[in-house]
Formats: sequence, C-alpha cells, structure tokens
Amino acid sequence: MEQLLYGEDPEPSDRFPAGPLYVPVRPGPSGSVVRLFRTPLGDRSAVGFTSACGLVATLGTGQAWIRLAEPALRALTTPLGVTTVTIDPPFTACAPAPAGPAVPAGPAVPAAALAASARWTGWEESRR
Repeated sequence: MEQLLYGEDPEPSDRFPAGPLYVPVRPGPSGSVVRLFRTPLGDRSAVGFTSACGLVATLGTGQAWIRLAEPALRALTTPLGVTTVTIDPPFTACAPAPAGPAVPAGPAVPAAALAASARWTGWEESRR
C-alpha cells in the first residue's frame, strides 16, 4: 500500500504529540484529578489546550489546570477506558443550572383571589 503525502491525507498516519498542554483538573481525594468531558456523540474524552488563554476562554477563569504532555495525558486516561484526547475544543456547553423549587403548571393565582373564590362558593362555611 502506498503511503500518502500529508497534503493528500486528511488524517496523517503519524501522530505527533501536541506538546505541553493546559489540562483542566478538579480537586480529588489525593490531589488534582484530570477532568473528563463528552464529545458531541457522547464519548468520554480528555481535553487539553495549547494555551492558557484558550482554556480560560472556553472554561472560564475559575477552572484549575496543570501542564501535561499529550502522551502523559493519554497514559492517565487510557486505564479509565478513555482513548480520545481533544485538543483545543472550539466550544463547550454551559453547565446545567441547579434545580429550583417546583413551578406550578398553570398561571399564578393571588391568595386574595383564592380566598374570594372560596367565600363565594361557600367552601369556608362548609369547613366549620
């Protein structure tokens, strides 16, 4: 089989490490733990950024990070079954908002209107 030139091949045969990456982490029981994300298809993926600015632009200023080379990131995540490393993802979805109290399905009715309705139907008299 003939080896394609890099200009012709959409995915080159040789994988070159991306170099030192800014890798998002979270606190864990023994220190920092690499954060795993999901691809648009739902597969788990490790994520690395080639610049701190890219990490901050995508994940925000509060995101902790460490510097890791791509082979080290792969070595950390492969035992977890994560074989994909995404470098410089273009965007992320916002974190889900915390669930608030249940909202009634219908429009809100003021308490005074309910009391007037109860008096009009005679409901209050029947409770006594």
